[in-house]
Amino acid sequence: MLKHQCSCGDATSHPEHPGRLQSIWARLQETGVVNMCDRVRPRKATLAEILSVHSEQHTMLFGGSTQCRTKAEDGTITTLKCFSSLPCGGMGVDGDTIWNEVHSANAARMAVGCVVELTQKVAAQEIKNGMAIVRPPGHHAEAHQAMGFCYFNNVAIAARLLRLKMSIDRVLIVDWDIHHGNGTQQMFYDDPHVLYISLHRHDDGTFFPGTGKAEECGAGIGVGYNVNIAWSGGLDPPYGDAEYLAAFRSVVIPIAKEFQPDIILVSCGFDAAAGHSPQLGGYKVSAPCFAHLTNQLMDLADGRVVLALEGGYSLPSLCDAAEACLRALLSDTLPEIPKESLKRAPNPNAIAVLEKTIAIQSRYWSSVKRSINHISHSVVEAQQREKEEAETVSALASLSMGVVQDSKVADVQMEDDS
Repeated sequence: MLKHQCSCGDATSHPEHPGRLQSIWARLQETGVVNMCDRVRPRKATLAEILSVHSEQHTMLFGGSTQCRTKAEDGTITTLKCFSSLPCGGMGVDGDTIWNEVHSANAARMAVGCVVELTQKVAAQEIKNGMAIVRPPGHHAEAHQAMGFCYFNNVAIAARLLRLKMSIDRVLIVDWDIHHGNGTQQMFYDDPHVLYISLHRHDDGTFFPGTGKAEECGAGIGVGYNVNIAWSGGLDPPYGDAEYLAAFRSVVIPIAKEFQPDIILVSCGFDAAAGHSPQLGGYKVSAPCFAHLTNQLMDLADGRVVLALEGGYSLPSLCDAAEACLRALLSDTLPEIPKESLKRAPNPNAIAVLEKTIAIQSRYWSSVKRSINHISHSVVEAQQREKEEAETVSALASLSMGVVQDSKVADVQMEDDS
C-alpha cells in the first residue's frame, strides 16, 4: 500500500500519499500502542470479493492485469480513455486520483483485503474490535467509477460480504469523513439490512462530492436506512467537537440503538480534524472527540466495531486522531475533550441542520423525536438535563409505588373493619 504513489514522485502535490500510513505506523510504534494490539495478517482481496459491489469491467480495469497503456501497430503508446495525463507528469483517473500502472492495482486490492479480513474476524468474535490502517481509501468509489482517491469501496465490500458469507443480518456503517461517501450510499440505497449514517460537509452541494442531501433517505424497501447529516453554512463559524457530539447525541446514537446492529463499520476519515485547508476540510474536530465518538459506538453491537481509514491529510492531526481512536478501541483511558468544547453549544448552522435531519428521519425512526428539544444544548447542559430527567422519573416511580402501598394498606384496613 506504500508503493501506490504518483509516478511523478512528488508527494507534495498529492495529498493522498504513502506518508499518511508511514506517519500513523511510526506514531503507534513510538507510543507502544501497536504492542497492545493483535495484528491481523494482511491479504489481497480476490476479484470475486470485489465483484460483490463493483461491475466486472471496473473490477478488471483497476484490479486485474489490464494495463493503462497499449502499443499501437506503428509502435506509438496510447492511453486507455479512462486514464489521463496529469499536469505533474503522472497518470490519473482524474485530477485528484492518480494511477500507478505497476503498484496501484495491488495496493487497492490489499486495502480491500485488509478491511474484509479484519471485519470477518470481528464478526466471528475471534477478536473484539479493530482498526484497518489502509490506503487507498474507498468510500467515494462507485460500482462503475473510481474517484476521490478511491478505486474499490473497502467498507462497502466488507459489509456486503458480511451479509453474503457470514449471514450477518444488520450492518451499521457510520461515515465521519468530512466528504460524503457517495459510493457507499449508492451501493446500499435500497437495502434495509445496511444502515448508512454519514456526517459530512455539504454546503448545499458545493463541497466535494456534492452528494448527500438530508432528503436522500434510501429507496424502495431501503427507505429510511440512509441518514445524511449534511452540514451547511461553510466555515463561518467552523464546525468542531460541539457539533459532532450533538449529532451523535441527537441523531446517530438514537437511530443506531433503534436499528440494533450486529456489527458497526466506520468509514474513519480524519479530514474533519484541525489542520486541513478549506478545500480539503476546514473543520476543527479534535482527536479526543474522535475517541469519544468511537467509545459511544462501542456500547452497541456488543462492542463489535471496525474502523477503516478513509481520508485525513494533515499528518499531525491524522496521527493524533488515529492513536486516540485505537486507544478507545483498547478501552484505554480516553483523552479529555477540551472544556470549552463541552461548554459550547452547537453553532446555529448545525442546530438548523440537525433540526432538519430529525424532521426528515422521524418518519422512519421514532427515537429521534425525543432529541428535538436537546439539540441546542452543550454537552454539559445535555448531561445536566439527562440527570434531571432521570431524577424526575425516579421520583415519579417512587411516588407511584407509595400510592400502591397506600392502597394496599387501605384494603387491609377495610378487611379488618369488615
